[in-house]
Formats: sequence, structure tokens, C-alpha cells
Amino acid sequence: MFLEKIKSEGLAHLSYILGDGGKAAVIDPRRDCEIYREIADREGCRIVEIFETHRNEDYVIGSTELARRTGASIRHGAALPFSYGKAVTEGEEFTLGDLTLKVLQTPGHTDESISIVLYERGAGETPVGVFSGDALFIGDTGRTDFFPDRREEVAGLLYDSIFNKLLPLGDQTILYPAHGSGSVCGSTLSAREFSTLGLERRHNPGLQVKNRDEFVARKAEEFHYLPPYFRRMEVLNLEGTPPGSMTPRPAPADAAEFDGQAEEGMIVVDLRSPEAVSGAFLPGSLAIPLEMLSDFAGWLLPYDRPIGLVAEEGRTAREAGRRLFRIGYEDIPLFLAGGLLQWETSGRRYDRIPAVHAAEIVEKIAGGDDFTLLDVRTREEFESGHLPGAIPIYLGLLPEHLNEIPEERPLVTFCGSGLRAVIAASLLKRNGFEEVEVCLGSMEACSEIGCPIRTGEE
Repeated sequence: MFLEKIKSEGLAHLSYILGDGGKAAVIDPRRDCEIYREIADREGCRIVEIFETHRNEDYVIGSTELARRTGASIRHGAALPFSYGKAVTEGEEFTLGDLTLKVLQTPGHTDESISIVLYERGAGETPVGVFSGDALFIGDTGRTDFFPDRREEVAGLLYDSIFNKLLPLGDQTILYPAHGSGSVCGSTLSAREFSTLGLERRHNPGLQVKNRDEFVARKAEEFHYLPPYFRRMEVLNLEGTPPGSMTPRPAPADAAEFDGQAEEGMIVVDLRSPEAVSGAFLPGSLAIPLEMLSDFAGWLLPYDRPIGLVAEEGRTAREAGRRLFRIGYEDIPLFLAGGLLQWETSGRRYDRIPAVHAAEIVEKIAGGDDFTLLDVRTREEFESGHLPGAIPIYLGLLPEHLNEIPEERPLVTFCGSGLRAVIAASLLKRNGFEEVEVCLGSMEACSEIGCPIRTGEE
């Protein structure tokens, strides 16, 4: 008997494989799905069932590919017309040796959302765990903003799912959600990836309500950003991925080949650190550090053009290929072998983004310098504390608001640590802004040196 969690970095997606008696099931598999078969082989099991807790919005699910490789059946909720798999009903049970998986319909996040309750023969009728999908997280509850014209209705459905179906499973029940901290599917998810329904009942901020009306009112007032790539994920996850989709393995290319492909329309994405990009980067490239790639590729990169990568090592480029593949990108043919060193030694031109210390920004503000401070953090982050005179434009929305930024003044980009700020700076340079600087350290540095901070909207 075994149960293993697989975490997909960047997306903070949590999937699971469990089994007993030679049979295994997978919950919400990721697109690069070979890992589940490797685990099943190691445990001496055959994957016979694949469960989707809902149609996912933030990544391409790997159910259809995993089913092709294993012959397993795919199960999902009945409220959407999926082009693959079989719909399940409330109370339907599936047996894996001494384990039983029982279906609960838990709508709210989406109409077809289901949860899978885990029972073990030795524990009798007491639930051991529940795979809650995006209905209930550790530290938060699922988003209900995908249906703006039904905002209060779906929030009420989520309340009923959590308080009338999930929590009654008992405080001892282990919670297995589909996402952890860092996911865009919630705003207060805990960094702790283990919990029980009892702990959540007592400590989850989203559950500390007096009644259904209060819960609905809170959810109706929540604000979440809606990345444009979500719509593409919804289509792929309704229709299923075509056979033969392979995880990209970008090939090494020298400076001449890489440059030639860029001239023909390949988008160049620089995965290096803000410090490295500040020193030198390819003109026209978009800097997205690897740890930010899953968060912002879907906002900033088109799906109809090839993507070339700049990385210090080939393994970083391959990891980037996997992360992009998980959100629907497939045409990632090349990475620049040797990184910027080969580009520089080939005699090709490079650009730079000067770095500015947080203390220098404070001096600029105090001295009345004529410059624009662009804060690309979330609305919530900005309102919790920002520098005087900063212009707030969320990074994901920046391409739509470039005309709101003064072109005649020097620009300094600013965020929480500098990671998002360097993305913004490269985006501005790509769009013709000349005098652009980046504040490395940004708000985290300000908290250490004592910058003048304002709160609320400005």
C-alpha cells in the first residue's frame, strides 16, 4: 500500500498516485506523465484509474496521454461535456486492494468539481483522506470568480461542498489538495503541504465564518487576476491533448544559429537571474527568470511562435521546456549553448539594464528627481505598502498599459524582490523604452533599510 505526492514546481500543482493489491490510481496527473508509470513500476502496480477533480485552468492535464500509455480509465465530473473519459456520480466507489476511493460531488470552484474520499479496510468506515482538488486548500478555499455572472451562486455551492460534504468527513481526515503555496488558484495558501480537515476547520482563514451568507459575501469580494492562457487550458482540458505530444528538449545552438532563428521570428526568453540580465542580455529578448516562468509565460508569450532559451546550463533549459510544456507550449527548439559568453565572444551586440539600489530610489524621491517608478506587484501587495509616487501596473497586465507610462522620463521598475522587476524592465526595453533601470532587491530591500512606505491606494 502506498501514496505519493508529486509536486510540479512553478505551478505549485500537486498530483497523487496511490495503490494496493497490484492496482494504482492517479489523481490530477501533470502533462509530462511518465513519472506516474515509473512509480507504479517501482511499487509493482498497474495504473487502472485516473481521476480529474475538475477541468483545470492553470495547466494542461496529462490524463489522456497517461491513459494511452497505461490503458487506465479516466473519471471526471458529469457537469461538462468532456470529449474523453467517463463521468462519475455521487457515491460511486473504486477499489484498489484494501483501498476504496469514493466520489463526492463538490461544485463551487467549477460546476463539475469532484473530491475523492480515501478509505482503508483496516479503518472501517472512517475516511482516511480526501483529494479535494481546488475546492479546499491548506490555508484557503477555491476561487469562485470564473463565473462573474453567478458569483454569489457558485460561492454558495462551494460553501455547501466544504461545510456539508468535506468537513463532515471528520477532523482525522488527511487533506490532499491539488495546489500548494504559490499557485494562482488561491491567495492565502499555506507553505505547509500537509494538514487534516480538523486543522483546516480551526485555522484556515477561509473557514472562519459564522454562516453561509458571510462565506458568500467574502468570496464575492475576492479579487484574483485571470491570466489569458487559462482559456486555452480550458479548451485543451475539455478536448484532451492529441497523441504523440512530447516534452520539448531544446537543442544547443551556437550564436550564429540562435541569432538566425531569432531574426526569423523566434522569441528569445532569458532564464537567468536579474543580476545576470542587468549586466548583459540579448537585445529584444524577454527576461523571465526560471522561477517566474510558470507564473508569467502565459501572460507574456504567444503560442504561435517558437521560443529560444538563454540559460547558464542545458539542464536549466530542459527544465524550462518542461514547465512551458505543462502550460501548453510545445515549440521550444533551441537554447543558446554557452549562454551569454558565447554570444559576447561572437562579437554580437548585447544590451544592459542598469541596476539601482533601493536607497538610491529613496534619494531620487527625496531629491525630487524627474523619473517614473513603476511598481509591477499585485494590487494587494501595492496597497499593503509602496513607495511615494509609484505607478502601479501589475506585471501580467503591463503589455496592455504601456501607453500609460511616460516615455520622456527615465524608468525604474520595482517589485517584491527584483524578479518581476527585471521581467518588466526587459519588456519595456523590448517595446522601445530606452532609459530603463531595475531595482534589485526592491521592496524586500526597502524593508531592511527603512524606506518611506505608504499604504492604501494612491
